[in-house]
Amino acid sequence: MTAVKIIGAVVGTTVLAFSLDHIISDRKLFGGTTPSTVSNKAWWQETEKRFQAWPRVAGSPVVMNPISRQNFVVKSRDE
Repeated sequence: MTAVKIIGAVVGTTVLAFSLDHIISDRKLFGGTTPSTVSNKAWWQETEKRFQAWPRVAGSPVVMNPISRQNFVVKSRDE
């Protein structure tokens, strides 16, 4: 009896959340429009190309000590 109520509540909550999300976000209940940067495929592809061309430069690796919460630079044994 209790499992039926829990399962029913979970299903009901899921249906309610999905329907409210659809009405508010997709059907624009409170107005507004979708930005062109989201709906324009050419803009998205150009942005992705620029992100992939970005130079990948990183500093030395850092390991966090969870006990003292301090960052220490990891050095190889050669140094």
